[in-house]
Amino acid sequence: QVRLVESGGGGVQAGGSLRLSCAASGSIPSPNAMGWYRQAPGKQRELVATTSLGRSNLGDSVKGRFTISRDNVANTVYLQMNSLKPEDTAIYYCNLRALIYVAEYWGEGTLVTVSS
Repeated sequence: QVRLVESGGGGVQAGGSLRLSCAASGSIPSPNAMGWYRQAPGKQRELVATTSLGRSNLGDSVKGRFTISRDNVANTVYLQMNSLKPEDTAIYYCNLRALIYVAEYWGEGTLVTVSS
């Protein structure tokens, strides 16, 4: 089993920054993709950013503002969020997905609130 523990959420004013972290532990599949999704009230969960095999993929709404990075030794993925907007308010979920077989894991989520 894989456990994902997120940290770094909270409240911030528009234009501010936050950094989310997600640490994976347990029987971590390799290779894998790690990343972040978010879900705002009344909306479907959407991709924020993922990273795997040295490449990153960002959702259109966060390109130029958010950056994803990972520490493969520590099995941790980070999401640096800059120039935050009220529409970035959501629960952010960490995700880990195996690349060579079907296995996917989710964190419990961390709330990010951006006030105007």
